[in-house]
Amino acid sequence: MTGGICYLSLVAVRSAPSETSGMVNQLLFGDLLDIGERHEGWIKITSRHDAYEGWCDEKQITLLSAETMEVLGHSSRKVVTGTTAALTSPGLPSLTVVQGSLLFQLSNGSIAGPGGEYFLSEGDSVNPVLRQPDEIVETAASYLKAPYLWGGRSPFGIDCSGLTQIVFKQKGIKIKRDAWQQASQGQLVNLIEEAVPGDVAFFDNEEDKIVHTGILTGRGTIIHASGEVRIDQVDHHGIFNKSKGKYTHKLRLIRRFTGMSQTA
Repeated sequence: MTGGICYLSLVAVRSAPSETSGMVNQLLFGDLLDIGERHEGWIKITSRHDAYEGWCDEKQITLLSAETMEVLGHSSRKVVTGTTAALTSPGLPSLTVVQGSLLFQLSNGSIAGPGGEYFLSEGDSVNPVLRQPDEIVETAASYLKAPYLWGGRSPFGIDCSGLTQIVFKQKGIKIKRDAWQQASQGQLVNLIEEAVPGDVAFFDNEEDKIVHTGILTGRGTIIHASGEVRIDQVDHHGIFNKSKGKYTHKLRLIRRFTGMSQTA
């Protein structure tokens, strides 16, 4: 199995090798990949961040040697914190990248990019480190009003588990892609009264399947992606949508990820 990287702003990961198949995930700039089988211009990829699999147009993935993958895997990195950032390089087209993208730092301080070395000319980036749990809530709030998009992981379209994953990614904590996978990670919080800002709540359906997730603020509210990234009231019953006057999601359990080991 060979390696690759996403050197575009956003790349759709699809359920099958076809442009008409559904998007199940998104790659962001800097996402490292393992490359699997190929089929008529499509390649099956496995994300090194969360082991999530899917199909990408091979024209949208940059293949890398094992040596380069090893170098990047041990390189220092920063994560884009604003909605977008701009990367420039003399003689090469500029690149726009989105919040949550990884920037691999080369020995001379430049950023690894397609065909050369780039520099951050607009926007902000930080070391992906969690200092205070409240930072999780602050980062989640930066996505407010982002539209819901199945498989999305960006401020321009995001789903519920994509929101939780990309927020924790910006703080150096790896969690899995789908809500039902995330619900098995971290430390179980027994009661919502024991939850602290940055804890993650999970919600099930009538078949007892985990179908939704969001980030608790510690103030009786939750930030989650439902139609858009929004703030709603939450209690031991679940999420209460004030405008609808009813509970929309039934609480199943709460997990704490802030104690997990930090690695970008």
